[in-house]
Amino acid sequence: MHILFQAQAIHIVGIELRTRNEEAAQTIPAFWQHFFESGALQRIPQRIGTDLLAVYTHFEHAGCNNQGLYSLIIGAPVSADAPIPAGMVRAVVPASLRAVFPVAQGQPEQVAAAWRQIWAAHDLPKTYIADYERYGADGSIAVLVGIHERSALA
Repeated sequence: MHILFQAQAIHIVGIELRTRNEEAAQTIPAFWQHFFESGALQRIPQRIGTDLLAVYTHFEHAGCNNQGLYSLIIGAPVSADAPIPAGMVRAVVPASLRAVFPVAQGQPEQVAAAWRQIWAAHDLPKTYIADYERYGADGSIAVLVGIHERSALA
């Protein structure tokens, strides 16, 4: 893990799943399958770059924890004024300090292990506003978690 400052907000357009941790092992893999089978990525206008993002946001207890319902939005970064196609949503990942957990290149099946590491880090002051997985066209993968500034002192 390393810390970086994400200086700009990221706008993403994609499809949304409302889920909770207790059912995520069943709902999230099926949602990824739906994303690819539906051709959703190709319907996103004004994409910026080639990254694919999976954003966790709209937490029921935003700012406190990730218990209860939250949204997973799978999509792509877009310009702030990009139109939103029917059946899709926009999310904004605010500029913030982020803990970055790299995942072995080309091994998306290892993302769950990264999340287990994140959940086990009880001393990591998470913001619970918007976290995301970034999948690069080159096979790079990282999980980026919003954290409060006080963690930079640790």
